[in-house]
Amino acid sequence: QVQLVESGGGLVQAGGSLRLSCAASGSFFSLYAVGWYRQAPGKQRELVAAITSGGNANYEDSVKGRFTISRDNAENRVYLQMNSLKPEDTAVYYCNAVRDTAWARQEYWGQGTQVTVSS
Repeated sequence: QVQLVESGGGLVQAGGSLRLSCAASGSFFSLYAVGWYRQAPGKQRELVAAITSGGNANYEDSVKGRFTISRDNAENRVYLQMNSLKPEDTAVYYCNAVRDTAWARQEYWGQGTQVTVSS
């Protein structure tokens, strides 16, 4: 069992930066792939950035060059550094951890943190 808690959201002006943190409790977090998703009002939840257990990162096109995902397995944390924020980045951001075993997929979500970018 893994519990995820996001933090670091807030209100920022366009062009500013925020650093989101996803803190995990439970066992074997380092074995999980972790993704940051976001959901804006009236829109579907979308994957923004993901990092594998081995540290390989991928990004949605609109955030490439602006967002950086990283993980600290010793601290059981995954971060999302967001720079050059735009109003369209406004959303609730969620942390997701997933691991496939021979028996089942294990997947967990955090409660989300609000990011609001003013123009």
